[in-house]
Amino acid sequence: MIVASWDGERTSTIAAQLGCHMQTVRERLARFNAEGVDGLGDLPGAGRKRRITEHERGRIIALARSDPPGRPVRDAGGQLAAADEHGPSQWTLNILTEAAQAEGIQVHRSQVRRILMAEKVRWRHTHSWAHSEDPDFAPKEPRSSSSTPTRRRARR
Repeated sequence: MIVASWDGERTSTIAAQLGCHMQTVRERLARFNAEGVDGLGDLPGAGRKRRITEHERGRIIALARSDPPGRPVRDAGGQLAAADEHGPSQWTLNILTEAAQAEGIQVHRSQVRRILMAEKVRWRHTHSWAHSEDPDFAPKEPRSSSSTPTRRRARR
């Protein structure tokens, strides 16, 4: 860009050769004239700075991966007990946000959601009702014969 300008090329010709906009050529030439070779590098990224630090993001992710205080767990005797009887048994975005704010992280619900989605962290856990410690528990029977036709819903 600079050499082409020294050779007398017009900004429109330089921009066409490099596949960029003419204003980009003008700005780069002006920065080179003002700052020399140091002006040829990219400027620091524009945009809003993050509201929370990486450490705080990590704390939110760790919180979502931990067990909620109200989730019952089996003790050595096989009895279910929760660390906090009145606490939440599963995480929701609202509860995660409240827990993060209680730890001193100033964050909103939508921001917690974006963080967890970006890191592919599940905050909702599926329940499996197929397993039980009860000796009288009987799992569901398999579906009926595959030869039995299913009933299709008619459009209204």
